[in-house]
Amino acid sequence: MDERTQQQAAEGLHRKFEFRDILPEEAEQAAEIERICFPPNEACTREMMIRRVEKAPDLFLVAVDRHTGRVAGFLNGLATRESTFRDEFFTDAELHDPDGKNIMLLGLDVLPEYRGQGLARELVRTYAARERAKGRRMLLLTCLESKVEMYRKMGFRDEGIANSEWGGEQWHEMSCVIDGK
Repeated sequence: MDERTQQQAAEGLHRKFEFRDILPEEAEQAAEIERICFPPNEACTREMMIRRVEKAPDLFLVAVDRHTGRVAGFLNGLATRESTFRDEFFTDAELHDPDGKNIMLLGLDVLPEYRGQGLARELVRTYAARERAKGRRMLLLTCLESKVEMYRKMGFRDEGIANSEWGGEQWHEMSCVIDGK
């Protein structure tokens, strides 16, 4: 897709969805979306999702369907000064450092009925732009082999097999420099 076509697609998504920080009362909805989008061994628990929303609501970006008012998807993470992903980021919201220059992305969730529209890509693009404006340096995540190409198309670089055992899976660590330096 050329740049003009991408821009038109993004504008269309912003007409259909409101992109914003999560609201405290949407924590339960986020936990349910996570349960739908990830297998049990990979999904964040309800309690942990609620804790993430409490600790770092400004590091959630939700896409709300303007017609239904329903959260269609979201991206969430924690800020840190660390530069390598570790499993504890998934389970310990206290690792969030508001002054951290890097964001450990913990989940990109799009409900099945909203997939195939470019919503995941737009969540990542909008999130990166927002965090760049806050002075953040890099986005990091782990993903399964089957998702590596998707994240490459979104601007991430495959750093190889991650030092992660989350959910008993083998993960790739992916990074995306967002500060333009």
